[in-house]
Amino acid sequence: MLEKPFSQACENNQQAIFAVLERVFAKAQQVLEIGSGTGQHAAYFAPRLPHLIWQTSDQAEYHPGINAWLDASSAENLRRPLLLNVDMPQWPIATVDAVFSANTCHIMGWASVVNMFKQLAKVLSAGGTLAIYGPFNYDGQFTSPSNANFDQWLKQRGAHQGIRDFEAVDKLAREAGMSLLEDNAMPANNRLLVWCKDR
Repeated sequence: MLEKPFSQACENNQQAIFAVLERVFAKAQQVLEIGSGTGQHAAYFAPRLPHLIWQTSDQAEYHPGINAWLDASSAENLRRPLLLNVDMPQWPIATVDAVFSANTCHIMGWASVVNMFKQLAKVLSAGGTLAIYGPFNYDGQFTSPSNANFDQWLKQRGAHQGIRDFEAVDKLAREAGMSLLEDNAMPANNRLLVWCKDR
């Protein structure tokens, strides 16, 4: 049996994220998680949100780890990962009324962030909720020295990576027919941004 991949960062922030998701996903029926990564978030959130279907997704290399977490979970509302890259012209899911993504916008290139929101305009149903977790800059400024150091580390890893400006991401959301509902402060200088799809 494959050993479950583990991220300490995932473990650290799950309770804080859940406190928001429990509220904003209260009426959701199906959540698409973009970039399920290790699978830890899905395994933690799904049994605590039993009223909805939690659909995992990621690129193929992450599927074994996600499936290991799913195999160890007894949650009946967890779904096996879809093969999803945000740059795909056609996503493998028709519509959902909620989307969650954690620590993805600063890992993918900006063109991919743009593509993700273009696809979200099609996939997220009217009245649906989008929740994105991670570090963001405001007015072009880092919110902490640790975020500035993290951004430098990201850029050393890959020139396409970096902490995104909240204003630029919110503009993409508005262009996709969404309105910002909440900007929640999270531990370790992260944010949990929540939008509603208006149309």
